[in-house]
Amino acid sequence: MLHRFAKLVAGCTVFLVLAGSLVTSTGSGLSVPDWPTTYGWNMFTFPPSKWVGGVFYEHGHRLIASTVGFLTIVLAAWLWRRDPRRWMKRLGGAALGAVILQGVLGGLTVLFLLPAPVSTAHASLAEIFFCMTVAIALFTSPGWLQGDGQVDDAMLRRVATTTTVLIYIQILLGATMRHVGAGLAIPDFPLMFGHIVPDHWDPKIAIHFAHRTGALVATLAILATSAYVWSHHAERHELSRPSALIVVLVFVQIALGAMTVLSRRDVSVNSAHVVCGALVLATSLVITLQSWRVRFAKVDHGLPWDHDVLRDHARLIDEVRLKPDATNTFGAHA
Repeated sequence: MLHRFAKLVAGCTVFLVLAGSLVTSTGSGLSVPDWPTTYGWNMFTFPPSKWVGGVFYEHGHRLIASTVGFLTIVLAAWLWRRDPRRWMKRLGGAALGAVILQGVLGGLTVLFLLPAPVSTAHASLAEIFFCMTVAIALFTSPGWLQGDGQVDDAMLRRVATTTTVLIYIQILLGATMRHVGAGLAIPDFPLMFGHIVPDHWDPKIAIHFAHRTGALVATLAILATSAYVWSHHAERHELSRPSALIVVLVFVQIALGAMTVLSRRDVSVNSAHVVCGALVLATSLVITLQSWRVRFAKVDHGLPWDHDVLRDHARLIDEVRLKPDATNTFGAHA
């Protein structure tokens, strides 16, 4: 049940990222000018009849964020009570702290009339929080807990970690571009003002160009990581499957980026581009964490796992059949 709930929180966070991207894409950030109230109403009692225009997106975003915050409180408490790994308890607490800070940044964004640095920080922290929820879902999964024979490949760890960092930097560039209004600073694609490199510059053009360049670098890094996995660890499904998925996602992301420019920042396309970017980052994170799995196993060796937790995990996979003494077996390999 803990793993299923962690997946629920991660899924709801994807929905929250989508809601946030719709607020920005529709220019609805100041449709509700006060915070934490909504036009003086308690957020949860604001009449649905007044959810019109941009208010629908901004107020809806706040309600979804509040729901995710509540779910994160439950998740953190659940981890603290049932998971014996001390670092997992801390990760749950860190996720709770991140979602609280995220709410504060969202409020400051409204109160200070959408300053670009605060808005960019708000978007960037959202990606970090999403990665935390994905990591918790992975760390509580049956495959992670019962898996043995982990890959110990230093080169894979370096390549995968570097790729994840590069993707996050690319997302930071994208968030900056969105919040300084540089999304159409270069209005054509794949050329830039009819050239391979812009023939004139200003700050917004420079940010947009950096985002396009970052996309190329991140794509090459993703292809290199996936190629390394397929050539050295193709039999390891926990690595090969996300490696295949991320290649599909990155090409979808490139197509969405191109369509964002060519459609003059169509709301649905622009928002899908943001969500797909988050999924690319999360998939790369899964590959990276799997590459470090052997190190986690050394830290967790011999922990006194709660039998009920293990039983809940075992129900999710047909091949696992717990014996009466299976608690010790899981504890030795987790």
